[in-house]
Amino acid sequence: MTLPWGYLVTVGLVGWCTFFAVVAPRRPHPVAMMSWWFGLVVNEVPFLAIVLLVASTVLAAAEGDLDPVGARVAAAVAAVVVLGLAVAAWRGVRSDRAVGRALAQGLGPGWRDQVRVPLRRHRPWVRILLLPFVQWQHDVERIRNLRYGDGGRQNLLDVYRRRDAPQGAPVLVHLHGGGFTTGKKSREARPLLNHLASRGWVCVSANYRLRPQTTFPGHQIDAKKVIAWVRERGAAYGADPSRLFVAGSSAGANIAGVCALTPNDPMFQPGFESADTTVTGAVLLYGYYGHYFGEEPDGAPPLLEPQGYVHAGAPPFFVAHGTADGWGTVEGARHFATRLRAAGGTVVYAELPGGQHSFDVYHSPRFEAVVDGVEAFAAHVMARPAPAAPGVAGPRVRTPPASSGRAG
Repeated sequence: MTLPWGYLVTVGLVGWCTFFAVVAPRRPHPVAMMSWWFGLVVNEVPFLAIVLLVASTVLAAAEGDLDPVGARVAAAVAAVVVLGLAVAAWRGVRSDRAVGRALAQGLGPGWRDQVRVPLRRHRPWVRILLLPFVQWQHDVERIRNLRYGDGGRQNLLDVYRRRDAPQGAPVLVHLHGGGFTTGKKSREARPLLNHLASRGWVCVSANYRLRPQTTFPGHQIDAKKVIAWVRERGAAYGADPSRLFVAGSSAGANIAGVCALTPNDPMFQPGFESADTTVTGAVLLYGYYGHYFGEEPDGAPPLLEPQGYVHAGAPPFFVAHGTADGWGTVEGARHFATRLRAAGGTVVYAELPGGQHSFDVYHSPRFEAVVDGVEAFAAHVMARPAPAAPGVAGPRVRTPPASSGRAG
């Protein structure tokens, strides 16, 4: 009998991706990249892969295509793959426990009693299960391509806000990833931006100049310009710039971390030194915490990594990182969180079991748990008495870097 090649290909492809999602080897680097390329989608939305495999197997059985020995072997493999997908799904679903522990450890066991706004009680399971790839929300408008600098398309930003345009809204500024070389403002963290906007926030997602158009500290200067733009023009979009959080994904987390730790530092504000670039808090998602492009140029005065700027009086940080990340390693994130805590800062650090790079692209159980954690963290920070506005960050102390992976 003829083998059901369509069924065999389906099982092989899903099985291949499931291996890289569940096992997710992080070494050597080329294999780690394969984990990201092939495992990301299946790792974040395993339910769809389970439905695909089960439906394919049922259809093949109904049409009598499972009679050949090769097809029966494929069906057995499909059963094993479904078990692997169930492991990936369980890790994602239970990410709320990791986030909950991080909030309790970073904010204190009674943190919820200090939050003044209602928090979402349940993750949006209908969207997670049926519409994980949909990147819009009906009650949120996106105002595109507003110019904040003279860097062409690389100095454009988008504003997300609720359609009824609330006033006096807290602000989240997000910076995309891409290894300082690629990327754009409409790719990562869209579920977070849309959720916060629907809850009355004003969210800003910005492009910034990339290599080779610029190098360090050009990316950081652009990020500071975005913050200055919000302070100058954000009120026209309903923003309250006195409550401003900076966030980033991957390389964007590196940039966001430096921005949060260098308030009003003239090194990063040439030509707009008088602008207030302080932030209320920072949110770093699967960040790269190593030197800029892997090494520090000879004679450079500061360390070209966020932990080189850690100082007492740093704003609160929310740091989330996957344990299976092969781009920016979890060891680097752990080292950064430890440095912040040693300096006396407030740090919510969540290690997400099985999480890989770019876990913020889809409406997945894992990222929706992180979204809830970010909202809780920000609400708790905003409920505190406002600290005195800091000046330029204090002296920077060189510390030996941990192995922090590669910029992504």
